[in-house]
Amino acid sequence: MPDSPAVLVTGAGGNTGSRVTARLAGRGHAVRAASRAATAAHPGARPVRFDWYDEATHAPALDGADRVYLVPPPGDADPAAVMVPFLRRARAAGVTRVVLLGSSAIERGGPGAGRVHQFLADEALFDEWAVLRPSWFMQNFTADHAHARAIGTSGILTTATGTGRVAFVDADDIAAVAVHALTAAAAPERELVITGPEALSFDEVAATVARLTGRPVEHRPVTAERLAAHLAELGVPADFARILAALDTAIAGGAEDRVTDTVERLTGRPPRAFADFYRAARSGADFYRAARSGSTVTVPSR
Repeated sequence: MPDSPAVLVTGAGGNTGSRVTARLAGRGHAVRAASRAATAAHPGARPVRFDWYDEATHAPALDGADRVYLVPPPGDADPAAVMVPFLRRARAAGVTRVVLLGSSAIERGGPGAGRVHQFLADEALFDEWAVLRPSWFMQNFTADHAHARAIGTSGILTTATGTGRVAFVDADDIAAVAVHALTAAAAPERELVITGPEALSFDEVAATVARLTGRPVEHRPVTAERLAAHLAELGVPADFARILAALDTAIAGGAEDRVTDTVERLTGRPPRAFADFYRAARSGADFYRAARSGSTVTVPSR
């Protein structure tokens, strides 16, 4: 697609970044797949080295890019410190549209990506920008994530969500919305709250996983303080663990008990249900490998 805008995808090896890269490249867009390792994320994408904490990698990554998919550095409680200077550099380099991966739980001006959202709204550097605000990822229950490891070992999902409900969303659906926001001829909507088709409590998630796997799985609610300590024991940075625990508290209060039509409205198809996602995911090769291997646990994805 020679006349299409060139897109820089940060976090190109991650949950959404890899999927955004594949979708863009599959449609013939010029894609710069940015990651610290600069490995080929997709045969149709150009790998570029990029590290949020190494400014020397920023200008080369931006060279020739017209649009940028922004994935905050994982585990950083204050990503604005590195992302705001990058955004200024991006505008100076000629970038015209940016799409930020945020969180349904974090409003503009809130912690983490909320401060980057505030900057985009207040500074008006870009005429065209959007913030994706997905609910919790279904992928948190697969691969090397903490919930997946718990399912594969103890069978206990530990949260501070109580009976609160979450409309978990598949990263594939988030990527589909991201690609629409990056490539649509018209400027994207400024805020896009992205959810799955149903809001589930962790008790219901545990019951679904148990039914599909035949393994005993239960939800064990704890206090936010105990959850933060539990996450820190798993290797999550202490300040980020406290943020995650606070998000669980918000879930307990009903903050995530909502379903939106964003996926179907923008992509023309309904979002994937959790049971369908999990049934398909566990049919993959060595589904519980990470849970048994002792590898590092990945922090929950937003």
